[in-house]
Amino acid sequence: MARKHIRWGRVVAGSLAGILLGLAALACWTALDNRRLPRHSRVVDRLDEREKALLSEALHLHRALGDSIWPGWAGEDLPVVLYNERYAFLTGLSEPAEGWIRVQGDKVRGGPWERVPDDSFEGAAYYRQPLPSPGENPEAFTVRIGDRWAASLPTLDWFGISLADRMRGGMPSALAAIFPYRLAVRFLMGGSDGYLCLIQHEAFHAHQGAAAPVRIASAERAAAEVERGYPFGRAASEEAWRRELGLLTSCLRAPTREEARALAQRFLECRQDRRDRLGLAAALVGCERQREWLEGLAKYVELESWRRAALTPGYRPLAALKSDPGFKAYAGFQGRLSREVGQIAWAKEDTRFYYSGMAQAMILDRLMPGWKSRAFVQDVWLEDLVAEAVRVPVP
Repeated sequence: MARKHIRWGRVVAGSLAGILLGLAALACWTALDNRRLPRHSRVVDRLDEREKALLSEALHLHRALGDSIWPGWAGEDLPVVLYNERYAFLTGLSEPAEGWIRVQGDKVRGGPWERVPDDSFEGAAYYRQPLPSPGENPEAFTVRIGDRWAASLPTLDWFGISLADRMRGGMPSALAAIFPYRLAVRFLMGGSDGYLCLIQHEAFHAHQGAAAPVRIASAERAAAEVERGYPFGRAASEEAWRRELGLLTSCLRAPTREEARALAQRFLECRQDRRDRLGLAAALVGCERQREWLEGLAKYVELESWRRAALTPGYRPLAALKSDPGFKAYAGFQGRLSREVGQIAWAKEDTRFYYSGMAQAMILDRLMPGWKSRAFVQDVWLEDLVAEAVRVPVP
């Protein structure tokens, strides 16, 4: 028996040594890989060919599938602002007004747009301007250029670099050296496919701005109200939200429409119970609805764009992206959808409204087709449409 214990002890010790050696090798590999991570954009003063190919595909997707994603959307022009660490670039407008204006406020930021010399995008001029100062950019959302609403987000290069920098800045120094940033960025962004759908996300914000400027401004102000007064972190609130989000997840996974309808009803009851028991102020209830309308719908459009691109018969991405190593022709949609649905119940703070709004939109697709025609009606919110959908008998 003693010899057996000794033998097993040696096996365990050998296994642990192997695991530790493997972890040490992995740490060395990631530390070396991190040294090779880019710290600045490959091309700074203009859009490089990869960025142009991605933007062309985003516009192609929008034109070809936009009406199936959101009725009437494909016919809208799609101005886009892309920015890196030094410049903002503007496509889709000629003779643009000076600077940009964020949703909150009328202050013009930045300066005049200049034509990018000796370069073009899809055969037309595009524009640039230096950023006023490091970190001062149009942000990932929507901005106005004069009276035109434009999608706004970082270039793919700068998105990845800045995301890795934010992760690095929030870690202890020992872990920061060996954390696999390249893999984490790829997972979070979803590669070039995910970036293309993020363009659709921000483009939908531009649609919200053009179609309902007062409503988008109010929904954006609600973010500040939520930050100041919402009971994030309060145990009773967090527990109730977890049940609520869990019901949304179950509803999306329900095998039949009848089961989905019953779970949607339970979600609405749970939501009302949470608000009643916590005594949630009417203003904060309004903030929930507005954030779900603003960010939940954009999150829905992001994933719906990916779904349509992956599953629409006859849709073909542009040939220019064949050489992009990060582009998978939208083939990873089902995996991405599964991850996003799996994350609903664990969404934190303001991010939960992205997911709760997205989930309600997906439920409405199943229970009440045609709901989108009423999504911009004043004082009609996603939860109101869900409540109407559950009252309609399932055929």
